[in-house]
Amino acid sequence: MLDFLPDDERALTEQLRELIISEAPDLKERLSFNVPFYKGRRDVCFIWPASVLWGRTKTYEGVRFGLSYGSLVPGCEPYLQRGDRKQVCWRDLHRLTSTDERMIRTVLRAGFAVDLERTGGLR
Repeated sequence: MLDFLPDDERALTEQLRELIISEAPDLKERLSFNVPFYKGRRDVCFIWPASVLWGRTKTYEGVRFGLSYGSLVPGCEPYLQRGDRKQVCWRDLHRLTSTDERMIRTVLRAGFAVDLERTGGLR
């Protein structure tokens, strides 16, 4: 997946991947829809570079970090957006600032905790 991404998206995707792995090493990484998803009992988060299309057209720029059940994570908004989605929340990034890194760590920990609470812990 990384090989065909533009350099800026590849670098940001790799930074986000390292951040997720360091913050929540118990999550399992898998490709779904040709992008990385991170799963406990359920999907917790994902990284979606804009060059990997959902549908036929590119609808945003940069790399999207998302929480699969973000609507259940207290305090994830307004940092993460929900738009008209019921449960998924996301943030489109063009670079990873120290504020972004801090906020992503915070919402990722909260998302992981929600996954543990809703599912009774990891296997």
